[in-house]
Amino acid sequence: MDIRPLTPDYAVSPQIDPEDFAAIKAAGYTRVINNRPDAEIPPSHHTAAMRAAAEAAGLEYVANPVIGGALTMANVTAQAEAITSATGPVLAYCASGNRSSICWALSQAGEMPTDDLIGIPARHGYNLEALRPQIETLAKR
Repeated sequence: MDIRPLTPDYAVSPQIDPEDFAAIKAAGYTRVINNRPDAEIPPSHHTAAMRAAAEAAGLEYVANPVIGGALTMANVTAQAEAITSATGPVLAYCASGNRSSICWALSQAGEMPTDDLIGIPARHGYNLEALRPQIETLAKR
């Protein structure tokens, strides 16, 4: 498990395993967002199995599958709602953490400076510079 905090209340991670939820809970997270579609992963990591493991560890679990290259505004809106309605820190995961970073950056457009929305993920190896025009457009809404 490789937790990469973007803010004190939101972190991303590459794919986690069902046995990681106890450590995620111990690290102070209250909600986990899965940004990975079931079609990409083995049955042991499908939404139903991961939800059961998360809930058994005392965590809230939100499925917001993002198909690589096919991110929608519905994904962005769902991510924003999952973040803002959480009772504590949130950990989002996908294959590498990139989609979870993109969803966060787009969902926070207008809430934080664009340079931060691009620069913070860059510290963890996620290059979101190509999203600058989209972030700036969303920030104007």
